[in-house]
Amino acid sequence: MNSERTRLAALYGGLLVMAGVLLLAIVYVLVSENVYAGIVTAVAPAVPTARPAAGVAAGVAAPALPTSDWAQTAVIEPGQYAVAQKVSTAAGDAALSQLLTVSGVSLAVYSALSVALAWWMAGRVLRPVGVITARARRLSGSNLHERIALKAPPGELKELADTFDGMLDRIQQLVAARQRFAANAAHELRTPLAVQRAAAEIGLADDPPPEKVAWIRDKLIDTAADSERLIEGLLLLAVSDEGLRRRERVALDETVTTVTGALGAEAKERDITVEVTARPVTVEGDAVLLDHLVHNLVANALRHNHPGGTVTVRVGPDGLEVANTGPRVDPATVPLLFEPFRRARARRHAPGEGAGLGLSIVASVARAHGGDVGARANPGGGLTARVTLPARAPEAGAQDVPTRLPAARAQ
Repeated sequence: MNSERTRLAALYGGLLVMAGVLLLAIVYVLVSENVYAGIVTAVAPAVPTARPAAGVAAGVAAPALPTSDWAQTAVIEPGQYAVAQKVSTAAGDAALSQLLTVSGVSLAVYSALSVALAWWMAGRVLRPVGVITARARRLSGSNLHERIALKAPPGELKELADTFDGMLDRIQQLVAARQRFAANAAHELRTPLAVQRAAAEIGLADDPPPEKVAWIRDKLIDTAADSERLIEGLLLLAVSDEGLRRRERVALDETVTTVTGALGAEAKERDITVEVTARPVTVEGDAVLLDHLVHNLVANALRHNHPGGTVTVRVGPDGLEVANTGPRVDPATVPLLFEPFRRARARRHAPGEGAGLGLSIVASVARAHGGDVGARANPGGGLTARVTLPARAPEAGAQDVPTRLPAARAQ
């Protein structure tokens, strides 16, 4: 920061010195033009009249006098004017010499004061930058709560400090979320391992009968499948958080129709009606990630429902909306459902329940595509989730005709 302060001080000081030099030059020019005429006008009346000097012919016109009020009314002899002219020249030269001396001393003092003032001003201007730099050097995971909180009038530096504080807020939230994610992931991964170990150590002790061995084998297989789904979910979440590596045109309405059809068997098993209204819409993105987005939304609506309930899926240029019936959801907990390992209800260890990553993957995929996701609790129970994605204009000649599946049991 010292180099920046030196450059700013040199700039400010140089400008002030140049302004002082220019001011003194203007004063000198204006004074030098009028000083002789002013002295002649003031001195001439006090000069005694003398005879014309030898060689000066009588009747020779005197030099022109300054056009002043006194010169227009006074009558001056030529000899008197010559003496006044000599006196005024000597006095003017002395006055200008004195003016130059005083101006030079004043300019030197002014320059020194200007440089000192510029140095002080540069330090005051750069002080917030120094505070920001020092705070940035001290930042670590243990003091992310500290803020600059610069108290200054509105301006560029105040805006810079506030922007830095806002950046620290986002970093603190991100670090806290990552820490929660790591802790929850460790817990989720440790749980199936504990179940497997308990089943192996306790269930297989004392030479168990074949029926019990078969039950333990099925339990271990189910637990391994849950672990596999969890790891796949973590990998998918990591991939979507990195952003899109490739983009292609994806017909989101066709993706929704395909995914809901694939989940028809699960909907039939759970005795849930699925209604789909799909209007043609095309987005730029990754087809695989968008398929996971739709699948997780619809699967979440099916698994957090009750027998005889309904799931309504709507897709169009305004986005994708999935609503379901089911148990009531506390509105305060709705924003938290899009965080990893968050569940509306406690873990039940039901087959295919998932690891609490479904909606967090939806949010991550939506962000990767430049979209947004939100949800609200339905008054009668259940949840309505909505995803908005930047849609492309339809192809020329394409008809925007909705495709509506009948409100019947999904087959």
